[in-house]
Amino acid sequence: MDYTIMIPVLIAFALSALMGPVVIPFLRKLKMGQTEREEGVKSHLKKAGTPTMGGIIILVSVAVTSVLYIKDYPKIIPILFVTLGFGLIGFLDDYLKVVMKRSDGLFPKQKMALQILVTAVFAYYLVNFTDVSLEMIIPFTGGRTWDIGWLAIPLLFFAVIGTVNGVNFTDGLDGLASSVTVLVATFFTVVAIGTKSGIEPVTCAVVGALLGFLLFNVYPASVFMGDTGSLALGGFVASTAYMLQMPIFIMIVGFIYMVEVISVMIQVTYFKKTGGKRFFKMAPIHHHFELCGWSETRVVAVFSIITALLCLIALMAM
Repeated sequence: MDYTIMIPVLIAFALSALMGPVVIPFLRKLKMGQTEREEGVKSHLKKAGTPTMGGIIILVSVAVTSVLYIKDYPKIIPILFVTLGFGLIGFLDDYLKVVMKRSDGLFPKQKMALQILVTAVFAYYLVNFTDVSLEMIIPFTGGRTWDIGWLAIPLLFFAVIGTVNGVNFTDGLDGLASSVTVLVATFFTVVAIGTKSGIEPVTCAVVGALLGFLLFNVYPASVFMGDTGSLALGGFVASTAYMLQMPIFIMIVGFIYMVEVISVMIQVTYFKKTGGKRFFKMAPIHHHFELCGWSETRVVAVFSIITALLCLIALMAM
């Protein structure tokens, strides 16, 4: 066992845990409070005023830890770029919403254009500056790969932007996105070490940073990650999967993200087709379970258990 891989986890955890008590009061001072929708889950109204944009804690911890390893592990560069790139988009969105009081933040077209730009740079770098193939490992085939030719690039855009928005939808309960993603990052760390892929310092850094962040983000949360954190984590999950040639595995380990997105799509479509009827009590689906009487902590626990089991299944599928 190579104990050096424990070090990035510990560094990122320490940074994250130490930054919390400094950054959270600062965000509170800036009035970066979360506004809860009136038509939302009633129990969430008491969260109004909890500082958001706590994703800065995760981003700084991951970036500082990764920089220490970049010289020996150049393959972490694309993952770090995508994580920080999407984190920056989320930061702009949060900043406009909270500080400039523009209720929608970035306009949907602006947000999508920026997401496409970050993904395009990643795709270009992947193809031209790394030896990582766009062939995808097929689960449960003993490591067989699938080459879909030129379709690999459009699929990459779809997978990256879809995952990013999936994590964004998942971030709606105290500790939910952090708990689910720390398990996904642990899965990728195990695979990265097992395959000697050279990206393990950044996956370890994300595990450490999220564990540190969870100290402040579990119920009742004293800070939310905001889009700054959720978009960055989505970028991390998608880019890591591509660096390991495992985009198909996102559907297994990121099952919760996928269900959250699909629940929103079903709700919106059903609402339009039936002239205002709802398929779920509320979407994304974690709110549906809350309105069915589940406590916030129960939803987080169940979704995390499902993710942990799916990560084990994904390891068997390698």
